[in-house]
Amino acid sequence: MVERSRIISPGPRWQACPVIDVDLALVGGGGAASLVLAALAPSGVRVAVVDPVHKRGQDRTWAFWGTPGTFLDPLLSAAWDAVDVITAEGRRTLPLHPLRYAMLRSAPLYDLAASAAQRLGAVRITAAAGTLDDDGTRVVVAGPDGEPLVRAAWVLDSRPRKPDRPGRTAWLQHFRGWWLESERPVFEAGRAVLMDFRTPQPSRGVSFGYVLPVSDRFALVEYTEFSPAVLTGDAYDTALRGYARLLGLDLATLRVREVEDGVIPMTDGVFDPRPSPRVVRLGTAGGATRPSTGFTFTAMVRQADRIAREVAAGRPPLPGPPYPPRHRWMDAVQLRALDRGLVDGVAFFDRLFDRNPPERVLRFLDGTTTLAEDLTLMSTSPLLPMMRAATGDALARAAGRVSRARWR
Repeated sequence: MVERSRIISPGPRWQACPVIDVDLALVGGGGAASLVLAALAPSGVRVAVVDPVHKRGQDRTWAFWGTPGTFLDPLLSAAWDAVDVITAEGRRTLPLHPLRYAMLRSAPLYDLAASAAQRLGAVRITAAAGTLDDDGTRVVVAGPDGEPLVRAAWVLDSRPRKPDRPGRTAWLQHFRGWWLESERPVFEAGRAVLMDFRTPQPSRGVSFGYVLPVSDRFALVEYTEFSPAVLTGDAYDTALRGYARLLGLDLATLRVREVEDGVIPMTDGVFDPRPSPRVVRLGTAGGATRPSTGFTFTAMVRQADRIAREVAAGRPPLPGPPYPPRHRWMDAVQLRALDRGLVDGVAFFDRLFDRNPPERVLRFLDGTTTLAEDLTLMSTSPLLPMMRAATGDALARAAGRVSRARWR
């Protein structure tokens, strides 16, 4: 018999109850936890989800590349076999085979996670988590007031947090997207725009537009910046109105059905993926966000898949590193080059796609290229500026190590 997931709220009745024991507690119930729940559905492990909000509906959109034929296929809103990169000089269409670019809205994933929770008989605790007390054998998840909520053999914590050690470069990917609906066809349904650099460029950073059409009458149109700080006031709406005009869209004839905002860290700061023996961090908190682009979703999928395989084999639910160490270094060098103005951001990305097969670039950004492919990619970047950035990064790392040693 499948037990329905239980909803437990904090309060006097809860405080009188004994602490629930489970195999695995998911602290945070967003995308990372939802993917883990879906992957664990066949396992039969005892699971608890601790989050003050039961995630439902459309609250975000993930766009990512990967190969067709996964469990996500039925959940997708759209997918494209080619994408466009546009600069002032023209439009470049990038064939992605054997990959594809895909869009997943949150509601289907949350629904899948709810079904998995029901199948597992999961306990859902609608409360904010506070401390995680790890004694090396079990972890007690407490509420903000210190009252125990659940005891688990392992805790997977996906709550957003700042890096445990600040980076040498700290940028943000920040954006606003409008879901635009028209009564007549105005979008090219089979044509997605990955990066449109015709937007006005900030004095320090890179901006671009982004178009993901679900149909010829409904699309996500977004303005994104890679830069050190978020915009203020109505600057995102102003930028979006300007980009819509650039696309030839008449906003007077369109309806903004939904608005999406986001801020994602782009930093070489250190996120500790395992702060104690039985606590493991997932998602951005566990280093799954790619510093050079802000992309996170495919790394979260890999983490969830690895956790499920480890659990099935009777091993600890450890997701492994989201990216090879050399990719973290390459990202740090790229961020430094952009931050110090050693390279022009638009020219850098345009050159990367111009001198490499698109599939190789996308696999690099996904963290799945080989060392030989990475060396080829490095050889196509502007060598002198990147060498200066690499030298500066090495000196900064050495200075940081000396500084930390002095304070020990």
